[in-house]
Amino acid sequence: MFGALGRLVSRRPWYVIAAWLVATVLVVLFHPKVEATTDQADFLPDSYDSIKAANLMADAFPDQTDSGATVVFDRTDGAKLAAADVTKIGAIMSGLDLPEVFTTATPPIASPTNEVAISNLQLAEGVTGQDEKELDQVKDLRDELKKATDGTGLRALTTGSLPQSYDQIQSGSNAEAIVGLATLVLIVVLLGIIFRSVIITLLPILSVIFFLMPMTNGLIDIAAKVFGLQKDPSTSVILIVVLFGVGTDYILFFVFRYRERLREGEEHRAAVAHAIERAGEAIASAGGAVIVAFLALLLSTLGMFRSIGPSLAIAVGVTVVAALTLIPALATVVGRAFFWPSKKWKVPSPGARFEKVGAAVGRRPVRYALLSGGVLAVLSVFALSFTPTFDIGSSSSSSTVESAKASKALEDGGFSAGATQPAPVVLHSDKALDPAALPAFKDALAEAKGVASVADPLPSADGRTAVFMTTLKDDPASDAALADLRDGLRPAAEKAAPDGSTAYVGGLTGIFVDFQAAMNRDYKVVFPVAAGIILLILALLLRSLVAPWYLMLSVGLGFAATLGATTIVFQFIGGEEGLIFMLPIYIYLFVVALGTDYNILMVARLREEAREGLEPRQAAAKAIHHSGPTIAAAGVILAGTFASLMLAGNSLLTSMGFAIAFGICVAAFVMSMFFTPALTALIGHAAWWPGHGDEARTGGDEEPEKELVPTA
Repeated sequence: MFGALGRLVSRRPWYVIAAWLVATVLVVLFHPKVEATTDQADFLPDSYDSIKAANLMADAFPDQTDSGATVVFDRTDGAKLAAADVTKIGAIMSGLDLPEVFTTATPPIASPTNEVAISNLQLAEGVTGQDEKELDQVKDLRDELKKATDGTGLRALTTGSLPQSYDQIQSGSNAEAIVGLATLVLIVVLLGIIFRSVIITLLPILSVIFFLMPMTNGLIDIAAKVFGLQKDPSTSVILIVVLFGVGTDYILFFVFRYRERLREGEEHRAAVAHAIERAGEAIASAGGAVIVAFLALLLSTLGMFRSIGPSLAIAVGVTVVAALTLIPALATVVGRAFFWPSKKWKVPSPGARFEKVGAAVGRRPVRYALLSGGVLAVLSVFALSFTPTFDIGSSSSSSTVESAKASKALEDGGFSAGATQPAPVVLHSDKALDPAALPAFKDALAEAKGVASVADPLPSADGRTAVFMTTLKDDPASDAALADLRDGLRPAAEKAAPDGSTAYVGGLTGIFVDFQAAMNRDYKVVFPVAAGIILLILALLLRSLVAPWYLMLSVGLGFAATLGATTIVFQFIGGEEGLIFMLPIYIYLFVVALGTDYNILMVARLREEAREGLEPRQAAAKAIHHSGPTIAAAGVILAGTFASLMLAGNSLLTSMGFAIAFGICVAAFVMSMFFTPALTALIGHAAWWPGHGDEARTGGDEEPEKELVPTA
C-alpha cells in the first residue's frame, strides 16, 4: 500500500500538489461558519441537575432576564464609602448610556463594611452572551464607566457572566498570538540548527499556514455542523500546537528517511518513494493511534471533550495525509535543492552519541530497563497526590483581568464571594406548590453548609415552580463553593423538598459540580477505551500479541510519571491548591498517544533491523543508532511547541504546557530511547509472538549488518 503511494507521489507530484490546492480552496470557500461557545452549560447533558434547574427556570419564567454583569464600586483612596458616594453611584448607574445587551441597572447596594457597593445589570431579551458582538460590548460598558467615574474619587470594575466570558476570550486570543509566535520561532530555530536548510525550515510553517490550518478549521466546522458538536474557543490555541508540533514531527519522520536514502546514492524520486514505503506505515500507525485516542473523547458525557476530541483528531488526520502526500510531492519537485544551502547533508552523520547509547542498551538491557522504569515509577507515586480544581474561569484567564480584580474587590470589601453568581434552587411539582411549605424550605436552605443568604421565593405564574436565589459564602467557581453545594446545599434541598416536589440546584456552581461527576465517569470510560484501541493498532502493526502490552505499560508509566512531575512542580513547589480537573485527560491523550508515536517509530525500526538478520540486542542497538536522531529532533520540537503554552498567561495553559512538554520528553528520551528497546532486547524473539515479524527475510536489497554489540 505505502509502496504504491510512494510511487504515485514521486511520479505525479504536481497532481498531488494541485489536489491539495483545490481541496483547500473548496473547504475554505464552502465550509459553514460555526461559532464557539463559552457557556459551560452548553457542554452538559440534560440529565444533570444544573441543566434541569436551568430548563425549569426558562419554562417557568420566560420573560425573566438574568444578571449579565455586576459593577463593583470602591474609592480610589481606599477609604470607606460615604452615603454621598452611594448616592453618586446610583446617579452614575442611572445616567449610564448602557450598551444594547443590557437593559436596566439595579440600585446600588453597599457592603456591610461600606468598603464596596454593587449594582447589577440585567441582560436584554435574547442575549445569550455567546455572540462575539455581544461580548465586545463589555468593553463599551467599561469605557462608559471609566468616563462616568473620572474625577469622582470612585473606581468601577465589572465582573459577572458577560465580563468574565469577555476576559476569558481576550485571554485566549492573547494566548493564541503568543503561542503562535513562540511556536514559529522555535520551529525555525530548531530546524535551522538540525538541517541548515532554508526549504526544510520553512516547509512545515508554510504548509501549516497555507494548507493544514485552513483545511483543518474548515473540516472542524463541517464536522460541528453535521454532527451537532459544540466548539470550545480554547481549542484554537491547542490546534496551533498540534498542527505545528505534530505536523513537524511527521514531516521529520519522512525527511530523515528520505535523506538517509539520498546519502546511499539513490535518485531523489526513488528516495521519496522508498521513504514513503518505509516510514509510511510508522507515520500512519502513529497518527492512527493519536486519532483514535482523541476520538475516544466522543464517549465523554461532556460536550467540551466531545468537541475537542474530533477537532484534534481532524487536525492530526490532516497532518498525517500531508506528511504522506503533500510534503513528499514538494520534496520531489524541489529535488536535491530540498537541502539547500547545506552541503553537509550528503555526508552521513557519525551519530556517535546515539551509537554509544544503542551499544550500551544492547549490552546491558537489564540495567537500562530497571533504571528508566524505576525513574518513571518513582515519579508515578506523586500522581496519587494530584488534587483537581474545577475553577475553569480563573484558570482560563489571567488573574490581572478586570473581572478577576472586581471579584477580589467584592470579596475583600465585605460581600459574600458568591454575590455575583447566586445558586438558584428550583422547587418544582406537577401540582401547585403549597405556599405554607415554602418558608420552611427556605429556612432549611439557609442552614445548609456554605450558604450566606437565601432570598424569598419567586413563584411561577402556574404555582408549580418556585426559585430560591441562594448566595454562597465562597467564590461560586471555587473548590470550596463546589464542596459546599455538593455536600451541603444540594442534599439539604433534596431532603427539605415538600412531599410531591423535587428540588434542583443550578447556577455556575451547580454546573461545575455536575462537571466533576461527569469527569469521574469519563475517567472510567475514556481511558480504557483509548488504551484498548491503541493496543489493537499496535497488535495489527506489529503482528504481535506480546509487544503491544509492554509498549502500553511503557506509555502508561509515562502518563503517571508526567502527572506526578506536574503535581510536584505546581502543587508541592508552586504552592497551588490544585490543578485544573481536565489536565489528566489531556496528559493521557497527548502523552499516551504521542508517546506511542515514538515507540512505534523505534520498534518498527527495531523490527526492520531484525529482519535484516540481527539478533534482538543487536537490532535494539542499531535501531537506537538510526532512529535516535529522528526521535530526539521530533521530541525536542514537539516538547518545545507545547512548552510555548506556558507563555499564555493563565494557569490552565501553563500547567498543560509544562505537563505535555515534560511527558513528550519522557516519551522521547526515556521510554523510546531506553525503556522500550531494552525490554524488547530482553524479551527477544518472543516479543513478536505469534507473528514472528522479526524473522530475517531473504532476497532483501541490503546485506545484514555486522555485529554491533556483544551478544553475551
